[in-house]
Amino acid sequence: MGIRALILSSALLIAAPLFAQGKTDVMVMKNGDRMTCRIKGLDAGVLYVSFDYIDGTASVDWSKVARVESKQLFIVKTQDGSMYTGALTTAETAAGRPVQIQVAQGPEKEALIDQTQVVEMVQTSENFWRRFNGAISWGILYSKGNQSTQYNLGSQTAYVRERWSAKADLSSNLSSSTGANTSTRNSFNFSALHLLPWNNWFYSGLGTFLQSSEQGINLQSTFGGGIGRYLKNTNQASISLLGGVAWQQTDYQASVVPLGVQNVASALIGADVRLFKFSKTNLSASALVLPALSQPGRIRFDTSASYYIKLISNLSWNLSFYGNWDNRPPPGFSGTDYGTSSGLSWTFGLK
Repeated sequence: MGIRALILSSALLIAAPLFAQGKTDVMVMKNGDRMTCRIKGLDAGVLYVSFDYIDGTASVDWSKVARVESKQLFIVKTQDGSMYTGALTTAETAAGRPVQIQVAQGPEKEALIDQTQVVEMVQTSENFWRRFNGAISWGILYSKGNQSTQYNLGSQTAYVRERWSAKADLSSNLSSSTGANTSTRNSFNFSALHLLPWNNWFYSGLGTFLQSSEQGINLQSTFGGGIGRYLKNTNQASISLLGGVAWQQTDYQASVVPLGVQNVASALIGADVRLFKFSKTNLSASALVLPALSQPGRIRFDTSASYYIKLISNLSWNLSFYGNWDNRPPPGFSGTDYGTSSGLSWTFGLK
């Protein structure tokens, strides 16, 4: 309970400074409506803004926006992978010409970007704590009939800069019922990404830590890295692939035959997919394949997927799936662990 309380407290501390900023930005719609607001960011074709007279965050269709003005600092990402940092204005264009967003990167340095090419805008700041975005999700299910209890708790946090980003997520699942052993699964994953000079190419490093009572794993640590590329990066979808190498160390629970700690060198193949539908739903899925190099023929496969439906303001309902497979587990140990969960999610930062 102490760890979960710490996660919640940390997330709230990160989110707290975000509510204190004033509404001094300007947004003009293509129908002529002009509004004073605070622009929080752009993601998946949705511009997130807040108003003094509206509780929560409003979602605006980016394709319906004609003009934005903000003195805040934003990291702006385009479809070809280019990144810019600066305040936002909208350049004057002739009727019928595409809207161009002007990013002021300095007193004498500005970039003009077609609005349709902008796929992401993340608010940044000289204040360290205001650079975080993320979500907290939770769910619980209880049945009196067999005295069964299931709960899940998750937390995701992202830190974004102009040419690099880092993210971390934690998930905890517990299932118990009368007459059966309690099943637990806890995982913590982190990764960092840095864009290369070539558009949409990047190099990335990752680390994962897994505990699974179903597979008899006390602690499995994986560290790896490689080169990746965004195959698609638009306001409707983001798809990326990663290839590299990894090292995995696994400490199994005590058994009749002592196993000790297993170390395996592996190749690494990763994929990440995000699909969006304006304001209401989004689907994210990731997969990691680890073909063993030091134990030819052994393959480990990890995957996770989450589907979100927005309910109101920063609150969403989510349905999640996780799975871990090992085609050559130690004798007497299970090679699979998978499950689903659902619950509520609360986002902070951008959305």
